[in-house]
Amino acid sequence: MPTDTYTNILDFHPLTLDDKQAVQAITLHSGRRNCNLNFANLIGWQFLFDTEVCILPDTVVIRYLFNHTQPAYIISAQETPSPTLIVALQHHAALSGHPLSLYAIENHWAETLHQRYGDTVTIEPLRNSYDYIYRRSALELLQGKTLKSKRNHVNKFINEHPNFEYIDLAPEHFDMCRQLEQKWRTANHHDNPWYGNTIESEQQMMENIFTHWNDLDMRGGAVFVDGRMVAFSCGAPVTIDTFDTCIEKADRSIDGAFNIINQQFALHLPSQYKYINREEDMGLQGLRKAKLSYHPEILLSYNIVTFTKP
Repeated sequence: MPTDTYTNILDFHPLTLDDKQAVQAITLHSGRRNCNLNFANLIGWQFLFDTEVCILPDTVVIRYLFNHTQPAYIISAQETPSPTLIVALQHHAALSGHPLSLYAIENHWAETLHQRYGDTVTIEPLRNSYDYIYRRSALELLQGKTLKSKRNHVNKFINEHPNFEYIDLAPEHFDMCRQLEQKWRTANHHDNPWYGNTIESEQQMMENIFTHWNDLDMRGGAVFVDGRMVAFSCGAPVTIDTFDTCIEKADRSIDGAFNIINQQFALHLPSQYKYINREEDMGLQGLRKAKLSYHPEILLSYNIVTFTKP
């Protein structure tokens, strides 16, 4: 396809719920387990990133503001973007006075782009943004020596709360989710302004998801003890075989609350989902340690690739 043809059809518009069918017709079958391609995430975080979308015949291109200032692009294609599309995106980025930056580029893509474009691109690894992807069966069954400690926490929880209930999350539970999130937020307050802003943004994202729960095909679950919610989790599919956990909160004062919601949520997912993407650790060492301790099947690499010359 000629460059000018691609340029002419790069028609970006603000992402809306009306784009769901067209976007997911491509992303759900792309094989890309990248959590940024989860439509629920795109809608939920749009308020923060001014997300726009361009839907091409076989590819979705997402445009948003990286670090709130610089436009960056995410491409849903399974293969490395074609030179024709790269040139068209360079022209599009130049209209806003910026070089082209491609976000969420996996390592093998980054290597191919470097081989193709050499020193005209810079590659910045984004370790804090790596996705942790697990086999659903591993989180569900917790078998083997490597997951023994997780299995012990779950068994302890069950022994101490034998009458616990797992209930599919529905709008009538949202107020309890808000209360639990508030309790979690208070317990995890840090003096670091970045951390506080991140929690506040996540709270707004959660509200956006609750508002559009049914439209986004959200699925969630909650664990109750004596009628009180002690943990909840929710998410949406990113591909036909991979489910993305967008939000998970638990009462830290209850031993094993996080472990039980993790295990029970995996247990109750439809059988089509073979993998669970539990998203990034944001560079928080405690969260990184916790996610690594579940031994991800895939640690999905992320880079931002910037084209320094047209």
